[in-house]
Amino acid sequence: MGWNVSKPIAAKEAGEAKPTPHSEPFEPEGLIKPSANDHVPANQAKSSDDTGSQHCQKTREAKSSAHSPDPASASKRQRKNKKSRQSRYSPNSSKRPNVYAALDLGTNNCRLLVANPNRHTGFRVIDAFSRIVRLGEGLTGSGSLSHEAETRAISALKICTDKMIRRGVQRSRLIATEACRSATNGQEFIHRVKSETGLEIEIIDRKTEAQLAVAGCAALLCPESERALVFDIGGGSSEIMWLAHKNCNYEILSWTSVPIGVVTLAEKFGGIRVESCEFKQMVDYVMPYLQRFEEEYQISCELKRHNAHMLGTSGTVTTIAGIHLELPRYDRSKVDGCWLSAEEVSAVNQRLLDMPFDDRKNCPCVGEDRADLVLAGCAILEAVRQQWPCERVRVADRGLREGILTTLMCEDGTFGVDCRSRENNPRCGPFRRRRRRPRRSQKSNPHSEKNGNRS
Repeated sequence: MGWNVSKPIAAKEAGEAKPTPHSEPFEPEGLIKPSANDHVPANQAKSSDDTGSQHCQKTREAKSSAHSPDPASASKRQRKNKKSRQSRYSPNSSKRPNVYAALDLGTNNCRLLVANPNRHTGFRVIDAFSRIVRLGEGLTGSGSLSHEAETRAISALKICTDKMIRRGVQRSRLIATEACRSATNGQEFIHRVKSETGLEIEIIDRKTEAQLAVAGCAALLCPESERALVFDIGGGSSEIMWLAHKNCNYEILSWTSVPIGVVTLAEKFGGIRVESCEFKQMVDYVMPYLQRFEEEYQISCELKRHNAHMLGTSGTVTTIAGIHLELPRYDRSKVDGCWLSAEEVSAVNQRLLDMPFDDRKNCPCVGEDRADLVLAGCAILEAVRQQWPCERVRVADRGLREGILTTLMCEDGTFGVDCRSRENNPRCGPFRRRRRRPRRSQKSNPHSEKNGNRS
């Protein structure tokens, strides 16, 4: 299945049913809309100096008739242009949405992006939200989502709802991944979310998750390499994709989804006190899943033949990059797109393994909420690196949300196009402000105050 870096194909072309995104506009309560009764007839809007205004109006009509031999066609042309501008820039227009949202409810995080199409970068993020909710906490042992985890997730989703309403989102896609996929009460939780927040969340399959992950980070594929191994280490599952790319186009040659993530692995082996032996046990636990993928597609030989590189899109690899760069606090602009060598990744892994738990909590690129999960992510990454040795890894602080935004905008033909509403830019559209031109008498009057002279 072929995908384009800037314009990925729709799910229908990939051979599966096209998901139905949430496309109803979010409108704040109390939004004042103009009505027909607000219009004031012309005969009631006369001022005291209507004689002078009538004279000015006749003068303008005379000038207009001099340039327009056919007044009827000119008036028709003006109405057509006005209608075109309204359909293009109106925020409620169904032809060209200009405020998009992507929500990813994972096993560990709840994350939201709101963006406008942008001419230079594809889209521009105007609002974002991220919170660790640990929806999949205890899922490995019980097989279902706990009431406490659901409450934490719904609390975060209510904040996302408020942000989407405030930003006037017109087109969105809201997804849930492994936790809701594997839980016995996953659908019940989705219904609860709908009743308490109004959000319609879809549970996507593993193939769609892999496709969206690639679509979100494909812009970081090195053009000098013809192959790339993309991995996304999540909270409840990890996706691995083997790509071929050339001339800004890519194709997913093969993919697999391992039902192991940082939350499930940490719950099985522990994440607070992790010694070298426990770390090795984590790596050995992941390896059989990767070996089956290797036996089927023989990726190791292709890695050496095509000078391929790895591309990681996950919290694990961004954390490793932040620690390697010695950042005093996490900075996405410095992490996203940076390169790490195999030796640098190994050094950071060993550094984290040697850290006491309290030091991991105080590390600015780890934090208290992820201190017990980061070594589980490092173990999954180490298993990937042992199965497919590679000299360089590129770090992507982007993923499913960016893939959703890219896909939606490409479907609408708005990716890389400026579509600004009058709320975001009052100078655009039919309601844009126009600079008043000075009267001819003010230009020619030498005693005018605007010309710097006073009488």
